[in-house]
Amino acid sequence: MNYYRNLSSKSGIRAYQCISDGLIVQFSDSSIYEYTYLSAGVELINKMKILAKQGSGLNGFINRKVRKLYSRRLK
Repeated sequence: MNYYRNLSSKSGIRAYQCISDGLIVQFSDSSIYEYTYLSAGVELINKMKILAKQGSGLNGFINRKVRKLYSRRLK
């Protein structure tokens, strides 16, 4: 997992990992969710990957656009 830079210092995201067909996100409460192209769509996942690498905006984007479109909860 890659540490999420959290440029705003207010994010609920702790870490992320880009995978071939999606993104795995670890939240500050230690829960881990997998979002895939099948569960959320290519456009949303690609935007999430960009935000994750930038270190800003991912938590808000998930709350506004993706919410429960995860493929599975890993932890």
